[in-house]
Formats: sequence, C-alpha cells, structure tokens
Amino acid sequence: MLVREVMTTQVIMLHRDDAIRHAVRVLYRHGITAAPVVNDAGDLIGIVSELDLLGGEFEPDPRAHAVPVHPAGTRPPRRVAEVMNRDVVTVIETTDIVDLINIMITERIKSVPVLSGERVAGIVSRHDVLGMLARSDDELRDDVVAVLREHYPSGPGWQVDVREGIARLHGHAADRVDVIADLLTQTVPGVVRVEHTG
Repeated sequence: MLVREVMTTQVIMLHRDDAIRHAVRVLYRHGITAAPVVNDAGDLIGIVSELDLLGGEFEPDPRAHAVPVHPAGTRPPRRVAEVMNRDVVTVIETTDIVDLINIMITERIKSVPVLSGERVAGIVSRHDVLGMLARSDDELRDDVVAVLREHYPSGPGWQVDVREGIARLHGHAADRVDVIADLLTQTVPGVVRVEHTG
C-alpha cells in the first residue's frame, strides 16, 4: 500500500504569521493534531502541533500552589513561526506505508506531510492508517473482487476470502497470472497480507 492511498488531500494549513490562538482554534475545530505551515508561495516551511501551541499559553493558577507564583515576565509566543517545528519529516505519494509507519514510530510523530516538490499534496496521520486497518473484512473482500474483475473481466476467477485483513485467493490460473493477482490484491488499502492456494 502506498501513502497516496491513505493520505488526506484536503489539507488544513497554517501560515507563519497566523496568531497562536487562531492556530489553536483551527486544530481544535478540525479535530487534527498538527498542521503544515506554508509561506506566501505555498511552500512547506514547518509544521505545528497541539503541543507546540500549548506551550506558554497558560500562567500558573495561584490556587494550585502553596506559595504564590509570579509570572516570569517573558511574553508568551504570539505567532505560529515562533513555535513551529522547522525540521519537518516528510514523505512523497509513492512512499510505502510500511516505511511511513516506521518513520512515525522512530520519530514519535502523529502526522506526516506528503510533498510533491516543495508543495504539500496531502497529509497522513496515524488515524488515517488506523482507518485502513479498521475496514471490515467484507469491505476488503468486495474491493479485492472488484480489482481482480477490473483487470480480468472475463476470468480467470479466484475464490476470495478475507479474515482479519489477510486475503486468501483460492484457485489457479497460470503462474504469472496468479502472481499478478496476488500483487493486485496487495494494493487494496487495508489488506495486510495475501495468501494464495491452488
């Protein structure tokens, strides 16, 4: 499975000069955990997350402390550019989903922008990936049958069974045709493995 089959293409983006409170509202309203930050030309220059935006937004509540807490006197950040992460981890549309998951795990990030050149073509989050895995076996089976019929409208026919995301193809055509059928099945978003029995 490729990133382009999972990513969200309607990307919510912010600009470097957006106010922090505006960015907070955008993330909250859209139920997202991060947003790419672009310059006036639309090129990616950073990413800002919920945690980036939370820093400096609150002062200590005196009710929670035995000794009164006095503000440090530093002004909180006001613009997205002051808190965004400029070292953005990105992928392209043809990145393998396995590589994306490894990036998310090793970098401990929830969302990754998808680039086409310097422009943001999409974004993929852990929630998007989980959404593919959450698809029912019946949905996956229907999609596997559809993709096989699209490429082999007049046969050969395989019996298709999907359990827990594992697609099993039963039946045998020519060896080369069976291999192609397995590869086509593997491209269905949500299919985690393909097994073929003759």
